[in-house]
Amino acid sequence: MKSQYVLPFTIVIAGALIAGAVFLSGKNQTPNPADNNGQITARAYDPAVDHILGNPNAKVKVVEYLDLECSHCKVFNTTMHKVMDYYGLAGNVAWVQRPFPLGQIHSKAPQEAQAAECAADQGGDAAYFRYTDVLFEITPSDNGLDLTKLPVIAQQIGLDVAKFNSCLSSAKFAKKVQDSYNEAIAAGGNGTPYVLIMVGTDAVPLAGAQPYDSMRAAIDAVLGTLGTSGTATTTQ
Repeated sequence: MKSQYVLPFTIVIAGALIAGAVFLSGKNQTPNPADNNGQITARAYDPAVDHILGNPNAKVKVVEYLDLECSHCKVFNTTMHKVMDYYGLAGNVAWVQRPFPLGQIHSKAPQEAQAAECAADQGGDAAYFRYTDVLFEITPSDNGLDLTKLPVIAQQIGLDVAKFNSCLSSAKFAKKVQDSYNEAIAAGGNGTPYVLIMVGTDAVPLAGAQPYDSMRAAIDAVLGTLGTSGTATTTQ
């Protein structure tokens, strides 16, 4: 049965985005996901598979399918850290990342995605997000990262480099990365970042690397339909 919240939050997200005039122009999307604010059904957060920043029990999850060589994902990474700085303390919003490497344009991205999974294999979600943060800091994007930096990043964040290299060379997570890619395509993604605002399995896709104000508008709209505050206090 579809959630009672799906249609309302679809409408309010669309209204919030249009009212705020925060849709990105085509040049800011590479390539552009489906420009569709209608609801879809997507896989719910799964702690056995996904990487999450924030409360795993958060009512609203921002699910990002990302390519680590995508320049717009690099920008959006900063945006989402600001989003979580604002909402994270209250525990009602969390950020989930899933790999979506566009190997046809970024041949290094699949290996980078596997490297992030190898970081998580050692240090869990905390190591995963530290790894992706540092990678985004040093990559020039658009397939520009020197792949010899992958173990350097692992060492920088305190991982066992020998174990990391063994994991990466074994392609232990190649299938997981490919499965996530296929999942993103099936969910309507054809560019990165592909972002879903989710309540359970109900989702509304947002096109491209939406800016901070856009994300705030969309998240606040969903929280409003749930009767939930996004912040820990009323003073922010």
